[in-house]
Amino acid sequence: MRLIQCIHDGTPYAALVENAEQVRLLDTDTYTLARRAIAAGHSLTEAIEAAATETRLEYTQLLDEKRLLPPLTHPDPAHCLVTGTGLTHLGSADTRSAMHAKTQVAETELTDSMRMFKLGVEGGKPQDGTPGAQPEWFYKGDGACVVPPEAEIPVPHFAEDAGEEPELAGLYVIGDDGHPWRVGYAIGNEFSDHVTERFNYLWLAHSKLRACSFGPELLVGELPAHLEGVSRIVRGNETVWEKPFLTGEANMAHSLANLEHHHFKYVGFRRPGDVHVHFFGTATLSFADDIRTREGDRFEISLVDFGHPLRNTLRFEADSAPIDVKAL
Repeated sequence: MRLIQCIHDGTPYAALVENAEQVRLLDTDTYTLARRAIAAGHSLTEAIEAAATETRLEYTQLLDEKRLLPPLTHPDPAHCLVTGTGLTHLGSADTRSAMHAKTQVAETELTDSMRMFKLGVEGGKPQDGTPGAQPEWFYKGDGACVVPPEAEIPVPHFAEDAGEEPELAGLYVIGDDGHPWRVGYAIGNEFSDHVTERFNYLWLAHSKLRACSFGPELLVGELPAHLEGVSRIVRGNETVWEKPFLTGEANMAHSLANLEHHHFKYVGFRRPGDVHVHFFGTATLSFADDIRTREGDRFEISLVDFGHPLRNTLRFEADSAPIDVKAL
């Protein structure tokens, strides 16, 4: 079962994807639907079935008219936290063996990144229900940094790079008692500045404070352990870069439960009513193949199990004056 969120008659609504051409409108937005399910003690599937209307909309028209929203939003963007984890994926079969080989050296010879990756490989999937190795973690922003599917991703004037990161994103709502509830999963483009990050890993935080996108569809229920997708960059009518990518727990050094634990263990991330968007990491980047993006390039990220691909076009912002902080 998959949901989208769209604007209909000027109001956000969730809609059930019936097929590639048609969606069935629900009677409210995804956030309200999730809170309704939590309050009633129902599953999200039960809440969706109860909220279904008889109104059908043409999916292609919603795409063409750019009426899609991210599949989960909060009415107040300040109450949506966007975060993620890195160094979580094993990569494809050929890179996996190379990564493992790099960890088989003396501890003193490992870079900080490889040491973090090794921690995940050795302890990211505990079998006894206890917390495993702590992953790398970063903050991207609040809901204001999220752009809808089919919309433009802004590139700040100070950016050194504008690169895609094809990932899974977990979408969550915090219940009134402070308990996190997973609403579902979506395709994500975490979008980062890899030149800034490469200069010094201590600039990772700077490189992540960028826009991002996820959707258009929210997968409700069980996530397949093995997922194969395609990430591409289209320039005009030409595909200038394309590569398959793997995700899902079978292709990760950490279990999703471990990543979720290490995020929500902080009481500040269990504030009642908040929405969380948490990116789970990637192993495939055009930047690794020396691709430099340009104004108007379009990112297209697809996973068969998630329906329509996530598409966004780049827009480079003009230079601006330095920020002038005034004393009171």
